Amino acid sequence: MERHIQIFLNRLSFVSISIATLTLLLLFLQTPQTCVPPNSPPKPHLKFPKSSCDSSPRELLPIDKKNRRLWSSNSWQSKVSSFSHFFTSIRHLGFLHNHSKVLCVSAGAGHEVMALSKLGTLDVTGVELVDSPPLVSRADPHNLPFFDNIFDLVYTGHLEEALFPARFVSEMERTARGNGVCVVVVEECGDDDVRQIVGLFQKSRLVSVANVSLVGLRMTRIIMRTRMS
Repeated sequence: MERHIQIFLNRLSFVSISIATLTLLLLFLQTPQTCVPPNSPPKPHLKFPKSSCDSSPRELLPIDKKNRRLWSSNSWQSKVSSFSHFFTSIRHLGFLHNHSKVLCVSAGAGHEVMALSKLGTLDVTGVELVDSPPLVSRADPHNLPFFDNIFDLVYTGHLEEALFPARFVSEMERTARGNGVCVVVVEECGDDDVRQIVGLFQKSRLVSVANVSLVGLRMTRIIMRTRMS
């Protein structure tokens, strides 16, 4: 009797395993129907969409087409316009000219680079940890890949995010020409914070401090004049 029970249990286990295996195979082979129109043609190469609502391949845009789409957006154009107004004020102060050689450190996607180019600045370089061609190249702001004393104006709007602010500033000063300028923009701050930022500059003197509006934010602009070597 016990032998018959054991045989029955073995057969039952075998049947259960077989059913479970077939169920798993059906789940793997069945194309998910979520968000897929019922009248869409079968697509055997899309058995596993990247998400429950992604039933078609994602288009990989060429970089120039991607840039055209990005640069035509209202958000992009608004930020470039804001930077244009900002650098126009720097030009009115006499620190920026068409022939100026400008470096934008931690330039992000390159809004400031485009703004300067639109203003007529002929030589603008943007660097960031992640490149955004053709406006911004990859470089570590703490170790800039440039010779000493080659830029007339060095700009950054991201000093507050630097891992090593003193090193960041020293690289700005190193690459700026003697009697050139370093322009720093930070979140709007008081005199004590300004003094701390100015204290990071070991080879420059303070020229100007002003509260400004940039990309819809209240900011403080600090301009330093580098000393002649």
